[in-house]
Amino acid sequence: MSQRRTAAFLALPLLLVLLVMVAIQPLPYVTYSPGPTVDILSTRDGEETVQVSGHEAYYDDGELRLTTIYVDQPQERVTLDRLVAAWLDPTEAVYPRSAVYAPDETDETNDTESAVQMVSSQDAAVATALTELGYDVQPVVEVLNVQDDYPAAGKLRVRDVLQRIGGTGIETPQDVVDAVDAAPLGEPLDFTVLREGKQVDLQVTPEEFDGDKRIGITPGPGFTFPFEVSVDIGDGIGGPSAGLMFSLAIYDTLTPGSLTGGEVVAGSGTIDADGRTGPIGGIQQKIAGAEESGARLFMVAPDNCPDTTGLDTGDMRLVRADTMHDAVEAIQTWVDDPDAPLPTCEEQS
Repeated sequence: MSQRRTAAFLALPLLLVLLVMVAIQPLPYVTYSPGPTVDILSTRDGEETVQVSGHEAYYDDGELRLTTIYVDQPQERVTLDRLVAAWLDPTEAVYPRSAVYAPDETDETNDTESAVQMVSSQDAAVATALTELGYDVQPVVEVLNVQDDYPAAGKLRVRDVLQRIGGTGIETPQDVVDAVDAAPLGEPLDFTVLREGKQVDLQVTPEEFDGDKRIGITPGPGFTFPFEVSVDIGDGIGGPSAGLMFSLAIYDTLTPGSLTGGEVVAGSGTIDADGRTGPIGGIQQKIAGAEESGARLFMVAPDNCPDTTGLDTGDMRLVRADTMHDAVEAIQTWVDDPDAPLPTCEEQS
């Protein structure tokens, strides 16, 4: 056997080992792929997804679908074969991990942030829908998340309105932080909260975690409403991107007749208390999921418009929705005349 063939023969196992190592080595990338869509006007476990107490509710035909994506978690191992598959699939996308997650982000911190964003998004959607209908809503500071194994667990609840802590009136989330920081360690701290319309007095004892005094809650902006509205889509979906669709579903539920004329409308976009829409991630994957679900209209926040250029959406029309009010008007116009001109991303550019 020649020296060249001998060298090649000896190098082959090393090459195979190297290829295997490359294939299984986690890489600093994140993949996006289309996820399921959820009809917010449907029932879940026999109960309406949008629940209303203290006001007439109208459950009519039609579908308003929030859209989702599958995203690799911060600590998930993304290997070369997964990246190649995503690169080759026109409905998927690949991003550097640093563009999606903070360097120290974990699955746990990501889940907590996602849950906080979902609560805040739903409350902003209720505020937007009720304001659109002429109701008065008042800003408050509420509990957006309660961490397990912290002093507040089992005492404070998500959506408790924080009124007073240790004798201090609460007007901003920073007031909560300051009140806890000022409390003596190991001594119970008095809380007064509004829970489901009733005042509740309780005590939580702050403890020290990593050098900081904490009770284990995330305070944030909330609202008081003239009647109760809630949205239950389960625990599997988080983040703020369904805000616009939540507001449309709540508006539809509080008004007689079907907003969509019995048709399927999907979309994505954050919503703030003033009804303005904001951009979300994975818009192309969400559009693909909406088309697959049979949607005929898809609502797009204006800042996402550049990401929709050149997309083939078949018979599904993309509609630019700068505000929740604009989205309502566009849907109503389309129901009256399916061929009517509607706001588009092309007009924006």
